[in-house]
Amino acid sequence: MPHVIVKLWPGKSDAQKAQLTEAIVRDVTSILHYGDESVSVALEEVAPDDWTEQVYKPDILGKWEQLTKQPGYGPQP
Repeated sequence: MPHVIVKLWPGKSDAQKAQLTEAIVRDVTSILHYGDESVSVALEEVAPDDWTEQVYKPDILGKWEQLTKQPGYGPQP
């Protein structure tokens, strides 16, 4: 029962968010062989000024060994 959380900066259109959600569900069901009903997706918008404290430190820096794709940027001052 995968639940995918995508944290992103505000500003993407509803159409872009829907397209991203569809792509995630399509790939999860295809690769992991789950039914569509087993996958849930959440999109959490985080303001750029809050990114370091709300995302980078707890979800990236705090879980470096769990990342399957590491970012090419560091925390913003």
